[in-house]
Amino acid sequence: MGTTNQRQNPRPEASFSDPQFPSTSSFSPNKKCTLVVLGEIAFLCRLDMAKNVHLVNTWADSFYQFTRSTTSSWSTVSLADEAWYGLGGGGLNDPGFGLEDRCEALLEEEDSVPYSRDFKKELIFVNGIDELCIYKYFKEWKTCAVGCKFGFDTGKKPDAAFGLPQQPGAASVIRSMESAKYYAENSIDMARRRRYDVVMTTSLSSDVPVGYFSWAEYDLMAPVQPKTESALAAPFISNCANVEIDSYGGCHRNRDGRVAKVQTLKHYKFSLAFENSNEEDYVTEIFFQHLVAGSIPVVIGAPNIQDSAPSLGSLLHVRELKDVDSVAKTMKYLAENPSAYESLRWKFEGPSDSFKALVDMAAVHSSCRLCIYLTTKIQEKDEESPEFRKRPCKCTSGSRTTYHIYARTRRRFEMESIFLRSDNLTLEALNSAVLLKFKSMKHMPIWKSERPKGIWGGDELRIYRIYPVGMKQRQALYTFKFEGDSDFRNYIESNQCARFEIIFI
Repeated sequence: MGTTNQRQNPRPEASFSDPQFPSTSSFSPNKKCTLVVLGEIAFLCRLDMAKNVHLVNTWADSFYQFTRSTTSSWSTVSLADEAWYGLGGGGLNDPGFGLEDRCEALLEEEDSVPYSRDFKKELIFVNGIDELCIYKYFKEWKTCAVGCKFGFDTGKKPDAAFGLPQQPGAASVIRSMESAKYYAENSIDMARRRRYDVVMTTSLSSDVPVGYFSWAEYDLMAPVQPKTESALAAPFISNCANVEIDSYGGCHRNRDGRVAKVQTLKHYKFSLAFENSNEEDYVTEIFFQHLVAGSIPVVIGAPNIQDSAPSLGSLLHVRELKDVDSVAKTMKYLAENPSAYESLRWKFEGPSDSFKALVDMAAVHSSCRLCIYLTTKIQEKDEESPEFRKRPCKCTSGSRTTYHIYARTRRRFEMESIFLRSDNLTLEALNSAVLLKFKSMKHMPIWKSERPKGIWGGDELRIYRIYPVGMKQRQALYTFKFEGDSDFRNYIESNQCARFEIIFI
């Protein structure tokens, strides 16, 4: 039991002795009929809570009080169970009837505190880029989950702007797809020291990643072509290497370079994908073009290149000079033993779930993702206010507590309500509740507009990751997980109206 939260107009706790609800022994036949009718209405309400929420809200005023939780610092709605059962009539005498549904309805109402800004009316404004260019080159921009405008307007205060310095209150943004080796300010640490508020680079640890990966840009599932060239590999590179190859680039050219790069690579078993710097997450079109070609990339580049691989064994990685001999032996062995040449199996069976989750991110353009990021940050400031801190976010009914959490799909903005029970506060229950919610909404993953239909994986929703809102994509995709149900329970109990993002694959 908690202590009563002092509000100016606390709702009374109804009980058997409440004048509004006389004991059943004093009921006249007419009163009993009235209660039966109320019971029927309550039953219909339970069947269709959303359509009858106004009825629930009317009854709610008589049935709950606010108490302080012993495990957290925010208020808890507590239903007066005896008063609910005291209505009598039919199934309402069944212990537990309707209480959890009522908790959900009450939490929907009490937790719905309006934000200070309606982004449908007052759009996010980013200064420093031509809006028409975005509309021209990115069709999906018109379907961004939040209202957002780019352009130059000296008479309007921007929410953010590209470059430094910025006027007070506007977030400074740096966006680049170049390596930090050659452009030092693209390093996240350097960008922070230079006082950039939002970093957009190829790093998955940046605020809004802008990687080269894309279903729309590259036909990654293009069929594998016969390997007709006698040479094992072909590079299109400018930084020279002392190996025997068919060279179409500027280094040791021995073939006519006036050819279509990807089309040419399709006829080689291997291709040399050498980046111009070894930097985490710096994986450019060089690598993805080789995947399109259906030749096995021999990679010199990002130390974590395996994170971008479509499957295990789908590339050969030269990490250091000492790796060259072993990689060369592997190439020769695979070329001489066709039965062992299975590195392209992903082309026929589909790439790994982790690869899908990575490339699916690009289904929402980075400019739209910037707007979602800015909008989320603005709302997070609102949630620090006393009004938001008063949200109950959980409701007790008897010995059980219903927790109200929110979830949205990655790179979307609107949150959906999810409810979990204290006697089943587990990761399995979270996954089940999320699937039930989004299936009921007939949710269509945004990546279906770009990912090849052959690797959709059917129409069933599948969860790849669920993680707290605000987490960087490197952590969300590869390292984050709750350490079991107890860790998850502690997180829910410690974070008021916890918010999550979901990656469906």
